[in-house]
Parts: sequence; C-alpha cells; structure tokens
Amino acid sequence: MNPSELRSTLALAGIFGLRMLGLFLLLPVFSIHAQGLPGGEQAFWVGLTLGIFNIVQACFHIPLGRLSDRIGRKPVVLWGLSLFIAGALISAAKDDLLWIAIGRGVMGAGAISAAVSAWVADLTREQVRTRAMALVGGSIALSFALSLVIAAPIYKVISLSGMFVVLAILGVIAMVVTYYVLPSTHPEVQVQQASLKEVFFRPELMRLNVGVFVLNATQVAMFLVVPRLLVQAGLPLASHWEIYLPVVLLSFFFMAPLLIFGEKKQQLRTTMLVAIVLLLIAEFLFTHSSSITSIAIALLVYFVGFNLLEALQPSLVSRFAKESKGTALGVYNTTQSIGLFAGAAVGGYLMDSHGDLSVFMTGAVLLVCWLIIAWSMRELPAKTQP
Repeated sequence: MNPSELRSTLALAGIFGLRMLGLFLLLPVFSIHAQGLPGGEQAFWVGLTLGIFNIVQACFHIPLGRLSDRIGRKPVVLWGLSLFIAGALISAAKDDLLWIAIGRGVMGAGAISAAVSAWVADLTREQVRTRAMALVGGSIALSFALSLVIAAPIYKVISLSGMFVVLAILGVIAMVVTYYVLPSTHPEVQVQQASLKEVFFRPELMRLNVGVFVLNATQVAMFLVVPRLLVQAGLPLASHWEIYLPVVLLSFFFMAPLLIFGEKKQQLRTTMLVAIVLLLIAEFLFTHSSSITSIAIALLVYFVGFNLLEALQPSLVSRFAKESKGTALGVYNTTQSIGLFAGAAVGGYLMDSHGDLSVFMTGAVLLVCWLIIAWSMRELPAKTQP
C-alpha cells in the first residue's frame, strides 16, 4: 500500500475497531455484572441485552450503506458515530438492564460498518484491498483482545457505567479523525447502481452473507461460555487476558502465510474452506477442553480461522459488487449483525436449557452447513491489473 492508502486504512480500521469495542468490551464482565440486576439471573435476558446492539444495527446497515453510495461515506460515518456516543451516554446514565439495553440499541442505530468497509474499498486499489481489509479485520480481533485485557481492570475501577463513558469519549475522538484525517469521497454518478434485490440474490454474495452470519453467531455464543470454562479451569476473570492476548497475537502470525498464499496463488476459495475447517476443529476442541492449556489451543485454532475470514470476506464482497459496494456491504453487515444477535440470544437459551456444551455442538452443526454451501463456490476472479 502507498502512504495515502495505509494512512486511510489505519484510520478506518481504528473507527471500525471502536464499533466492535462497543460490543466486545462488555463480553468479559457483563454476564457477571448483570447477576446483580433485576432479571440478570436469566442468561436469555442477559444475551438479549448484549444482542440488541446487533439487531438494531441489522435494521440500519442496508439503508445507511445505500445512502453512503449516494451522498458519500463521510456524512454517514459522522452521523453513525454521533448515535454511538449518544447511546453510550444513555447506557452510562442508569445501572439498569432496561436502560442499558435502550442505550445499546441507540448505539447500534449508528450502523456505519458498511460505509466504513466501502470507504476502505474506495480509497484502496484492488491489488491491495485484501490486505487493507485484513487490517480492518485485524482491528476487530485486536479490539476483542484489548477488551479482554482491559475490561476487568477498568470494570473494577469505574464499573460498567464508567466503561460506557470511555466508549463515548472514544467515539468523539473517532469523529475528529473522520472529519479531519480522512478524505471525502463522492458517489460515482456515472455508474448505475444495482438494485437491492439484485445485490441480495447474487449467488456469490449470498454465500458470503451466509458465511458472515454463521461466523458471528458462533463467535458470540462461544464467548458466552469460554469465560466460564476458564474460571472452572482455575483462571480468575481478571487473568483471562493472559490467555486471550497471546492467542490473538499468535493467530496473526499463523494466518498471515495462509492469506499471502491465497492471494499470490489465486486460491482464495481454498483459503476460505481451510479457515472454516479450522473453526469447526476449534468447536470440537472446546467440547473436550477442561484445562487452561487445552482451552488456549482451541482458542488459537479458532482465531486463525476467524481472522482469515474477517480479512477475506469483506474484500470479496467489494469485488463482487463494484458498482454498489455500500449496498452490498450493507446487506453483508446486516447478516453479520443478525448473526451476532442470534448468537447471543440462542447461545443464552442453549446454556439455560441444555448446558454449556450444547453451544459448541450447535456451532459445529452450523459450520458444517456453511462448509457445504461454500464448497460449491467458484474460484474468485483475478484482481484487476493496474
């Protein structure tokens, strides 16, 4: 990437990571904090409060993504960040499950993921776009790792309300970066946009949308259980970062050669299939994990596959929908948000009714279905030469 592409990609990755931090920062501590709130003893309601962020996002990804195709990315991103800030302040106002849910719903209404991903595609050449998307995908993994490192210490010092205030402050910083650092882009009026129906039913995009639904549903459901497994294995909550951080960093080291191979050899389909298989292996490893070491190994296998897919899939969406990137990524992020919501809600239900291991078994079944669907994918088109 040239300096302009790298600067813009890093800025957008930071903004995207902030959005995901709004989700991830609560995961390590919320189920424990919620036990002291009315209704917090039921895992389903706790999962619903976590997941409402994503189901509201699902309602706004497509309209805001399509709007960004028409009026440009910057105004949409600024509007979305303002809602993120407002929702964080609402959640901080009262330590009550209902108000936290309302605030997270408002945060979710600022659904800028499609606009940000499309902005990355606008500002990068096709030859480097997968690497740019890998940085954005990496920001998701790093925000997850960071949340697991800082969540417990921050929670101990400033409680849950203070954590929401921190998110609001970060949102203000993101708005400043968006306004002053990132260049404006203009809609390509000379290109006829594809209709929403055409984008939705395009076979290549449908496969990727199914994939992101399964990927995120299984991720959130899994991390309703993993913190409990680590506590049962003898690792206190405050020390969980000692596992998560090295696992996430190591996963980048292992995924990089696979990503480079897929790009250089034009074997991105094969790389995707390998990544799905890694997720499937991880789910089965979790069902037999009772020690800290075995849980760490399962997490490492999982994050190698997860990071590969977070890099590959958005890049492929932008290449399959050049004329309507914001719309296509809006549909993609909508299915992502529905997956996150479904994972939180169904994962909580499964834990209540069938026990922790049922979450991993259900995840394995979904991944097998995804593998079957992805298997029929044709090899992806060669990148346009400069």
